[in-house]
Amino acid sequence: MARKKFIRRNHDKYKRLGGRRKKLIWRRPKGIHNKMRERRAGYPQRPEIGMKNYQDETKLVRNMKDLMMIKKGEKVILAKVGRKLRSLMETKANEIGAKILNQRKSGENKK
Repeated sequence: MARKKFIRRNHDKYKRLGGRRKKLIWRRPKGIHNKMRERRAGYPQRPEIGMKNYQDETKLVRNMKDLMMIKKGEKVILAKVGRKLRSLMETKANEIGAKILNQRKSGENKK
């Protein structure tokens, strides 16, 4: 399966945004009236957590209850959670033996 291309908004209106270039660079839509930012139907999709190519073989973990269902050796993606819960989830996943694909670096977790 080919990787999905996420299109930058207004790329077809302005040449400098990569309309005819080989490589379209994704930029997050930030406008207050932007329909793509609001995830309205009929507008291009935005990238989200868990949308990579290895989606079939991984599991998205949102809380500790989901983490308890993970078996040894499975690949895990931790969802957007706070710093304290994320550090707890990382230690628990390491105890279980699951591989975290989006694990934080050692100094990145501390403020």
